[in-house]
Amino acid sequence: MAYPLATPPCNLWSYCPRKTAVGARRRLSPTVGRMSTSDSDTRDLPAIASPALVGRERELAALKAALSDPPVVVLIEGEAGIGKSRLIQELLAAHAPARQRVLLAACPAVRQPFTLGPVVDAIRPATEDVARLGLSALAGALRPLFPEWASALPPAPDLAEDAAAARHRLFRAIEEILVRLEIGLLTVEDMHWADEATLEFLLFLTSRPRQQVSLLVSYRPEEIAPDSLLLRLSSRQPTGAARLRLSLEPLDVPGTAAMVSSMLGGERASDELATILHDRTDGLPLAVEESVRLMWNRADMTRRGDSWVWQRLSEIDVPPTVRDVVLERSARLGPAAQAALRAAAVLADPAPEDAVVEVMAPEGDPASRLAGLAEAVGSGLLREDQRGLVSYRHMLACRAVYEAIPVPQRRAMHLRAAHVFEDTTPPPVAQLARHFREAGDTTAWCRYTEQSADLALASGDDATAVVLVHDLLTNADLPPADVVRLTGKVPFCLLSGHERYRELMDALRLALESGEPTPSEAAEIRFHVARLLQQTESFEQSRIEMERALPDLGHDPAKAVRAMMFLGLPYGTTTPAAEHLRWLRRVAQVPVSMAPEDRLSIRVGRAGGLLLLGEGEGWAEAALIADDAPTAAERQQITIGHHNVGHMALIWGRYPEARRALTLAAGLADTYQYQKLRRKGQVTLAQLDWLTGAWDGLADRALSLADDEELLQPVSRLAPTVVTGLLYAARGDQDRADECLRRVLEQADRHGGAEYSVEPAGALARLRLGAGRVDDVLRLTDGPIRFLERKGTWIWATELAPVRAEALLMAGRIDEAGDLVDAFAAGVRDRRAPGPHAALSACRAILAQHQDDPLSAAELFARAADAWQGLPRPYDALLSRERQARCLLRADQSDVALSLLTEIFQGLSTLGARGDAERVMHTLRASGVGVKRPSWHGGRRSYGDQLSPRELDVVRLLVGGRTNREIAGVLILSPKTVARHVETAMRKLEVSSRTALAVKVVEAGVVVDSLARAHR
Repeated sequence: MAYPLATPPCNLWSYCPRKTAVGARRRLSPTVGRMSTSDSDTRDLPAIASPALVGRERELAALKAALSDPPVVVLIEGEAGIGKSRLIQELLAAHAPARQRVLLAACPAVRQPFTLGPVVDAIRPATEDVARLGLSALAGALRPLFPEWASALPPAPDLAEDAAAARHRLFRAIEEILVRLEIGLLTVEDMHWADEATLEFLLFLTSRPRQQVSLLVSYRPEEIAPDSLLLRLSSRQPTGAARLRLSLEPLDVPGTAAMVSSMLGGERASDELATILHDRTDGLPLAVEESVRLMWNRADMTRRGDSWVWQRLSEIDVPPTVRDVVLERSARLGPAAQAALRAAAVLADPAPEDAVVEVMAPEGDPASRLAGLAEAVGSGLLREDQRGLVSYRHMLACRAVYEAIPVPQRRAMHLRAAHVFEDTTPPPVAQLARHFREAGDTTAWCRYTEQSADLALASGDDATAVVLVHDLLTNADLPPADVVRLTGKVPFCLLSGHERYRELMDALRLALESGEPTPSEAAEIRFHVARLLQQTESFEQSRIEMERALPDLGHDPAKAVRAMMFLGLPYGTTTPAAEHLRWLRRVAQVPVSMAPEDRLSIRVGRAGGLLLLGEGEGWAEAALIADDAPTAAERQQITIGHHNVGHMALIWGRYPEARRALTLAAGLADTYQYQKLRRKGQVTLAQLDWLTGAWDGLADRALSLADDEELLQPVSRLAPTVVTGLLYAARGDQDRADECLRRVLEQADRHGGAEYSVEPAGALARLRLGAGRVDDVLRLTDGPIRFLERKGTWIWATELAPVRAEALLMAGRIDEAGDLVDAFAAGVRDRRAPGPHAALSACRAILAQHQDDPLSAAELFARAADAWQGLPRPYDALLSRERQARCLLRADQSDVALSLLTEIFQGLSTLGARGDAERVMHTLRASGVGVKRPSWHGGRRSYGDQLSPRELDVVRLLVGGRTNREIAGVLILSPKTVARHVETAMRKLEVSSRTALAVKVVEAGVVVDSLARAHR
């Protein structure tokens, strides 16, 4: 198949293990209020699990050890969302101190905290009968705090001599009630919000010579006021107890991956997804959890192979929970500090103090602005590194503040930032480009973006240059001259995602239609449009644009030669091979002086075009492609060149050469981070592995490639889908193979390239020929074979010619079969193309078999088998051997035939071709040869009458009320594919309508239960 060449309220809990039955699992039980959202959000979403506690094993062990030897004072500090509350919950649920009651309270985030409110509100629900506690007269001091207990409390004591004495008496009374309640551990969360009296009471407890109640507190160190008593609690050693202080740190990338996996039922999160989430959230557990939930709700995650990946349908936004926490924290700061936060958000990158202060203007005088910056840094939202540069601690916090800035104010701040950096030596051109972009100054934005792209290209960072120029071209209104200059700077083959190509093509077409370009400018723009269309595999449209561009490219001979070479590539058109060959040979005769990278590009394109046309001279051209180069532009062309040579060697059947070239291209792509080229190379390697019998793990790799909408265009994804269908067929799953290959043919027809139908048509035809559906085979192969006849590219007929010839013979069209084989032979004559020649041997054997000459046919099938094995192509060799053996059976040479079939059975079993092995096994058994059915371990999982993961995805969206077209848009499928998934789900659940399906899955809990299993 000629696939394209590369291009909060109080938190109140009571816990008493002495009341837990022996052997029962101890658990926390809520008594009043709800969980605080300061460090976690417990909202329950049915489609995804709550995360497990990860990365805190050391802290849990330390806490358990400390609490096992009371009394103790434990301090847990960490920023908002770090997981302090979750750690405490996990500790108390799994490692609660024995023979103790635990009293858990939290300090509310209110402007005016209630005196001793957290302690009082925690004690109140801890007992239903105060009188039974036998409190002393000292408890009368509790009457103002617990008026509802008035009838059970002793009389109020006489007035104390002073306020200090009264407070001391009150603290002793609270301590007494804790002791009488047998509270062994008092846990107070969010102590940074505590009122002064609560802090004094905790200091009182820890200063007692014989501390009777252990204390566990959590707080955010960045929100402690400089004069807070909490600093005294955290800095002094308790009088009668040990002390443990823990500082929680963000998760690393493996920890982030583990947390995401725990939300997905233990299924693997891809390395890319974990890295992206860690980059966006800095490993803050709350931010990770909320980002995953947001991505899940928007269907931005999908399975690819054995991992969950980000589909990049949209950017990872700031989750509402994280946004609210950040904005609430910033609102408690003074006006100057808030201005500093806004300035740092606009700057985004670490910046010097004076730059932040300048961007804050006109917010007060310089001294007050500097004081505001100091307050913002002290709040913990900003940080200052050792170089004196200020930035946000977390990217999501930066984005939350940035998005809250009104647009006019944001634009003015970007302009101030740009003016600040313009005076810097050397000027930070990337930052200047961004600030002028956001300030709305297109001229300056264009100037600095071009400078930044030039620097990126000079340093070999092509990907950054592509992103910068793509953004400028698609979002700025530029004159045609600028469009031409900028578009020619960067290799847009590095773009990923179909949408980015579409945006760029729209921008270039807009410049053609409304920019009033000169003829030469219009030609250059069309030249680039043609290149982009080629990258999106819209080859016929690409050819039309290039033909329109060529006449006006005389001012740029090098570009004109590249356009000729482009027209020599035989894609997306029925133009005869001779016409393409004329263009390619004309390119070689044009004496044009050009840059080394342009000359290399011509060589790479010409070699690929010649080989694709079946011209052996292309191998000599390919041999001139070096293994590496000194410049980025040349290295990219070399990588493309070796990938193309590997692809052509695959078509020619020169498999060792193909693997060598593809391995070299893969190494270059890895070294220079050409991710798109690397992925394309993996597609061709998957095809090669299928052909050479390297099937271990191939099904998963093919599925992953077929699902990769980010780096692979639709046509490139056809090849791995064909491999998937072929594996189904070999393993005996005829229905799934038929569906898969039929889907490929539909997509190939949709994309309009007849050459893309050749291989899948041959594969599906062979499948249906085995089922005796001769008319189907003739219909499937008629269009592709006519295309090859008109085109003259018979080197592409390896998968098509044998099955077409056999179908013609079975239909009684014997002369047509002979003519086909003769044309195939003429088309590959004098070409060192082992693959097509092996297929030609198979065609001749098939002709002999239908001439009722079994011995001659057996000999010819043996030759075909030898030819296939010499490639090596073991599966087709075994199938030819099987046909040889069956011809020998017909010739009454049973002993030789059965011996050969036994060898074939073992070979097919070892290879993993279950369906074929079982067919041979039945023949052997029918002939009295005892063979054991092979064990079966390979292949993709069969879900039987259970919904598959993809069907679950479709049904989940269907239950939500989406149409097939809407579901297709979310899951990046065709509406027809969605319809098939719906039909399959209806069949499995035995319903006859979409409404019945939705009702059935909701009533039966199919979607919820299946997802729960997947995410438990």
